[in-house]
Amino acid sequence: MKLRQYDFWFICGTQTLYGDAVIRQEEEHCKIMIDALNKDEAIVGNLVFKGAVVDSQSITDIIIKANADPNCAGVIAWMHTFSPSKMWISGLTKLQKPYLHWNTQFSRDIPWNTIDMDYMNLNQSAHGDREHGYIGARLRLPRKVIAGHWENEKIRSRIGHWMRSAIGALESRRLKVCRFGDNMRDVAVTEGDKVEAEIKLGWSVNTWGVGDLIARVEKVTEAQIDAKMAEYKEKYDIRTENLQAVRYQAKEEVALEQFLLEGGFGAFTDTFQDLQELEQLMGLATQNLMGKGYGFGGEGDWKTAALDRIMKLMAQGLPGGTAFMEDYSYHMDPENEGILGAHMLEVDPAIAADRPWIEVHPLGIGDRKDPARLCFNTGEGKAIVATLVDMGDRFRMIVNDVEACAPFQDMPKLPTARVMWKPLPDLSTSAEAWILAGGAHHTVLSYALDAEHMRDFCEIMGIEFIHINKDTTIPQLMKELQWNDIVWRIRG
Repeated sequence: MKLRQYDFWFICGTQTLYGDAVIRQEEEHCKIMIDALNKDEAIVGNLVFKGAVVDSQSITDIIIKANADPNCAGVIAWMHTFSPSKMWISGLTKLQKPYLHWNTQFSRDIPWNTIDMDYMNLNQSAHGDREHGYIGARLRLPRKVIAGHWENEKIRSRIGHWMRSAIGALESRRLKVCRFGDNMRDVAVTEGDKVEAEIKLGWSVNTWGVGDLIARVEKVTEAQIDAKMAEYKEKYDIRTENLQAVRYQAKEEVALEQFLLEGGFGAFTDTFQDLQELEQLMGLATQNLMGKGYGFGGEGDWKTAALDRIMKLMAQGLPGGTAFMEDYSYHMDPENEGILGAHMLEVDPAIAADRPWIEVHPLGIGDRKDPARLCFNTGEGKAIVATLVDMGDRFRMIVNDVEACAPFQDMPKLPTARVMWKPLPDLSTSAEAWILAGGAHHTVLSYALDAEHMRDFCEIMGIEFIHINKDTTIPQLMKELQWNDIVWRIRG
């Protein structure tokens, strides 16, 4: 999917006090700005100018139309001059789209030698945007506020940054997740309220029997398997003589991809405790589909599967990758501490630092034939790990800033994909904070996104956000968790 397909409606706030000529001049300024912004790669969505609004009815009409447009990912408003904010109440109370209030000005500098009252009346954003800011605060309106000149590269980057979160919110509200079987038995953190998830996040999460998938697996032809094997050979090195195991994964993938496409699913889960007649747990099959953009969560973890898909969509076009992940083992050397992330089989090749290769080994779990899987190492760089948990009365997202690094040494007997990272501020503080906040063992690792992307997403969706970073201390975090409990109980 291309991010430019998503529209962001741009509204200019003004009033009739200074006459039609001023309004026309404001609209010309907006058109110049939008034309320039749409040519900038930092602006990932498509800005659409909806005119200068002068009264309550025109504002309300535009916002109602924005709500109804499935391609509108957000609304951006700028008060070119003074726009009395009472006339925004009707529209803003009806707004259902992500909202960015941009405090900018057409002219960057004050024209010292020529400035007069006409110039000041036209360029009143320092005045008008504060009036508009008040009504946003009074309405407790979820919104992003960005202040800075429209030609400034940093400001443009911040707008594009927010656009990614808004696009994630739009796609979240129409995401379908397919669960083959249930959650892994007796595991708590992968459970959750699927009804509340659809109310708050828009995720339609439903279960299909593994038999539905098996019926399709049995109909896959040798020609379809051959085509999938050719795809594997083009993308990966095959380092196994057990080609039958690889062909069976190809067979599973063909069936699974057909099922997901026909059902309109963006994410899926399975569990090794419910395989029935499947000969292998899906490893290579799942990994290759994740590489194509599908979200996945192991052991029936539908929350992580959905989050994986949304974060992949948000990260389009950015360097690095985004992948389903699991904290596996600690390296507690005080001089070089780190966390080894991996999974039994299913790590996304999007984060591979080198060309992945296919191996076949016993799994030791699931009681099935040895599955084929991709193996690879990942590279270095700034990254985040994010998880979403159900706290009973609300959803909580927890994000930890990390420094990803290559594995400290070779691991010749570990036949899976693997990544190392150094969590901030340090291993002990990070782990204690994560555990105190209730973070899951499944995460989404992203080299492409940062904590602000996820904070903006949470603000748009109305869910709690916890950020573990270089400045985190345990006393400060415990206070934040206590305050949040109070605030979120009040919010209901």
